Amino acid sequence: MLHRVPKQVLDGLARVPLFSACTKAELRSIAQLGTEVSVGDGAVITEQGKPGFEFCLVMGGKARCLVDGTQVAVFGAGDFFGEMALIDRGPRHATVVADGPLQLLVLDAREFSSLLDSSPSIAKKLLAAFAARERQNASIRH
Repeated sequence: MLHRVPKQVLDGLARVPLFSACTKAELRSIAQLGTEVSVGDGAVITEQGKPGFEFCLVMGGKARCLVDGTQVAVFGAGDFFGEMALIDRGPRHATVVADGPLQLLVLDAREFSSLLDSSPSIAKKLLAAFAARERQNASIRH
């Protein structure tokens, strides 16, 4: 049985660029896929070189993204990470650390796959983000 999704969760997801083209029904499905997680300041969410088993969407707060110990990005509400390890089944490309209290919507590999299967528009946006991150990572390495 599906549970009721609070309006503030639907509104929060609707503000995420990745989900901006989604219908209310799609947003409900997305919210029901993931698990809301709160983490404290300094918590390591992903670790570079380690296997990745989840996709994370930042619902509130900030996180630092580090590649080889150098900060390359800051993630805030609406940003996401973890898709690369789920798409290519390779190790994490970066370490992500909470910079203060952080609220995440976390999807495991099965939920992430279901998300991509159910919404081609989201899959296309993720593919574009994946390509952009690969280009950024390549420029950092050179």
